Amino acid sequence: MNEVPRVDDGIVREGPADLGGELHALVSRLFPICRSITGEGVRETLAILSEHIDIAVREVPSGTPVFDWTVPQEWTVRNAHIRTASGRVVVDFAQSNLHLVSYSEPVARRMPLSELRAHLHTLPDQPDLIPYRTSYYRRDWGFCMRHRDYLALEEGDYDVFIDTTLADGSLTYGEVFLPGTTEREVLLTAHICHPSLANDNCSGLAVLTLLARMLAGRQNRYGYRFLFAPGTIGALCWLAGNEDRLAGIDHSLVVSCIGDAGGPVYKRSRRGDAMIDRVMESVRCAGRKVTMLDFSPYGYDERQFCSPGFNLPVGLLQRSAFGTFPEYHTSADNLDLVRPDHLASSFRMITDIIDILETDWVPLNLSPKGEPQLGRRGLYSATGGHKTTSDITMAYLWVLNLADGSHGLLDIASRSGLPFADIAYAADRLKQCGLLGKAEDSVNRQT
Repeated sequence: MNEVPRVDDGIVREGPADLGGELHALVSRLFPICRSITGEGVRETLAILSEHIDIAVREVPSGTPVFDWTVPQEWTVRNAHIRTASGRVVVDFAQSNLHLVSYSEPVARRMPLSELRAHLHTLPDQPDLIPYRTSYYRRDWGFCMRHRDYLALEEGDYDVFIDTTLADGSLTYGEVFLPGTTEREVLLTAHICHPSLANDNCSGLAVLTLLARMLAGRQNRYGYRFLFAPGTIGALCWLAGNEDRLAGIDHSLVVSCIGDAGGPVYKRSRRGDAMIDRVMESVRCAGRKVTMLDFSPYGYDERQFCSPGFNLPVGLLQRSAFGTFPEYHTSADNLDLVRPDHLASSFRMITDIIDILETDWVPLNLSPKGEPQLGRRGLYSATGGHKTTSDITMAYLWVLNLADGSHGLLDIASRSGLPFADIAYAADRLKQCGLLGKAEDSVNRQT
């Protein structure tokens, strides 16, 4: 793999030469695996991700109390199908792992179609797609199928076979920690519990894995913690085991549905004004501004991290918001939906976010009485009277005016409406010219 280009300010300007291709290849390897909130599918997925970055694999035994929850028994699936009485297979887990409701208990018996119907799930409005359904915390069983195939079922008896096991084992999650030069941390997390759904969330797993690999190759101010855990119960397990370190988390993102062409969309943290919320207003993805949504207590694991007992600065980043695109939680969320260029632009958007977190600082104007003479320092056009003023000149002026020791570069970018990169460049030039200093405690500013 080609090395990631860097410049002296530590900002990553681009990814590997074939970033999109590498991301899509990783998504393609993860896609066929049958994952759930426990089981070998999660372990197999973590083993593949570990080829790119060193992942600490954690196991939490079944029955472990986790706040108001209990870690469930481990689910193992080997086979499942439905046959007509004559032996014709009408639904087969081997063809798509979405065909079986996740956490289905074992079944081996013959029943009439009238009884079987109660256990069949379809999408009448999308008759050619298989839905994704789960039954994690209620003992049940079921199959998902195309509605057109459901309508073709004839009255009569059917042989139902589900070869699964629910037994004491453990819940598995993976964690990566990359220390920084300070004790402050950034948490980035993606759920690992969905089966063959490419956008939700093979895309998030792939993007965060290669992002962790990239960050491991450079020195960072923040420590970066990556969490690959099953939805809800996995996040709760991590929170229960890490309450003593939560105060060190300054910024955090839950990443999912990051490989399609939509968006981007960001749901604010419960706080609503955390620095990560303000950063998201400044970044772009494929040239598009981020659509900002207010917090709600429904969605992915941001609702666990933002529960009132924790209230961490955690937002949800997606390309298309969950539940809003027609492929969501269906067999159409496949490798055709997730494309290399979309994955690459999402990756670069997150590196832009990290660049802002890493390079934001609080400047102090060392010549605050009046406007310093920029021309003799080579920062201003020697010829006056122009009808327009360049963006970089405006960046100099905005930085000098707001560099009173109480505004960071992100604050200045937000107030001015200029790109953060322009403000950061202007501040660096002004600092080199002796017009700016660094305000006290800028490194350890809290969100």
